[in-house]
Amino acid sequence: MDSVANTLTILLNGQRVGKERVAVPYARFTKSLLEFLKKESLIGDMRMQESPVSKLVVSLAYNENKTPKITGARRISKPGRRVYAPAANLPYTQQEYGMIIVSTPEGLMDEKHARGKGLGGELICAIW
Repeated sequence: MDSVANTLTILLNGQRVGKERVAVPYARFTKSLLEFLKKESLIGDMRMQESPVSKLVVSLAYNENKTPKITGARRISKPGRRVYAPAANLPYTQQEYGMIIVSTPEGLMDEKHARGKGLGGELICAIW
C-alpha cells in the first residue's frame, strides 16, 4: 500500500466535497509530509488520534472564496519505481504554479529550495 498516494487522495477527495476535516492513517513519513504541507499553508491544523488505530486528523484549508488550496496532485516516485534526481536535474514546475516535493538528506522541501541548496533526492509528488 502506498501511504503517500493514499494521503494525497484523501486530501483531494475531502476538499472536493467541502469537508472540514479528514482522517489519514498514521505513518511517520505521512506525518512529515503533512507537516510540510502545513508549513506551506496548504492544509490547516493536524492532530494525532489514538483510538483503536492511530490516525492523523487533518483540517483542510480553503481560499477566501471557498475553493480548495490543493486542486491536484500527482505521485512521481512510486513503491515499484523510485525516482531520484541530483540537484542539477530537478524538474521545474510549469508556469511557477504548484510545487514538486523532494525528500532530501535535510528533510522534505520543494524543488526550488532544494535546487537553491544544491540538494537532490527522491521526487515524492507534484502538488498544484
